[in-house]
Parts: sequence; structure tokens; C-alpha cells
Amino acid sequence: MSGDLSGNGLAPTSVTLEPGSNQIFGVTGRVGFDPDRDYFTVTIPVGYAFVALIELAGTTVNNQVSFIGIQGGTQVTVETFANDATGLLGWSHYQSASVDTDILAAVGVGAAGATGFVPPLQAGDYSFWIQDTGNGDANYGFEIVVALPEPRVAAALLLGCAALAVARARRTRG
Repeated sequence: MSGDLSGNGLAPTSVTLEPGSNQIFGVTGRVGFDPDRDYFTVTIPVGYAFVALIELAGTTVNNQVSFIGIQGGTQVTVETFANDATGLLGWSHYQSASVDTDILAAVGVGAAGATGFVPPLQAGDYSFWIQDTGNGDANYGFEIVVALPEPRVAAALLLGCAALAVARARRTRG
């Protein structure tokens, strides 16, 4: 996905993800007093997980850092000038030094009131807020990696389903 994304957190641009690598490019920044914010929403398909968020080469940052936040659901409802990040799952400042780095764990820290999470994020809807408040344009690129859960997680789920099936079969017979 590349282009001008929604500037409205209540109506983010819907981005379709495929299993594997998905790249998203955009431009934020500020002209005058109004920062340009980008919002988009994705759905991680059932059976898959959001395993990595990699900052891509070509990302530029004004004032040394830019901001990315993730909220569960199909909207970003956190006020842009809120005193804390309550409502976000997590957020992070990214910078030029983090190019080619997976920043998903850093986003999940849960600073300043955010819920926090430990990657990977499971199937569901997630909305993103990207912003750079420096003057001028700030290009960004992120790779969202969607993959099957780790084999031991999948095995545990299968064992749990098998146990439920056996219990149900016993109840039906007896």
C-alpha cells in the first residue's frame, strides 16, 4: 500500500494484508501549525498472527523522532492531544537509527497509559496512527509481517481442541 492515507482516526484507510510481508508507505509531517497524521486499519486473519513491524529504508524523520501507535479495533479513538496513551495497545517513537529493525516489541511496551502487549498480536482488527510533528515532509515505510503462529502454539491449540472433542464425545455417550 502506498499513497495518502486517511487523516481521520475514526475513519482510517482499510489496508488488506496477505500472509507474509506487507509493505505500507506514506508521508506525514507538518506545514504551518497543522500536523498531517496518517491512520490505517488492518485485519489479521484467523489462524495467523502479527509477528513483526519493521521500519523500512527510506523512512525520514523530522526533529529526530516520529510516532506510531496501535489500537485494537477498526478506529483510533485516542485524542491527538491527550495527556496519556490510554486506549492504545502501545506506541513508540521511531527514528532513522531503527531502519531495518523490528519495532513491534518496542511498540508493545505500554508506556504512558497504553495497555501494552507481548508480540505476536493474535488475529483481529488493529488500527495504526503515524505522525511526525516536525516541519516539512517525513516519509515512512513499514513492513507488517503476518505469519502462522509458532508451531508449539498451534500444537497446544490442536491438543486443546482434541481434549474438548473427547470430553464432548464422552458426554454424548454417557
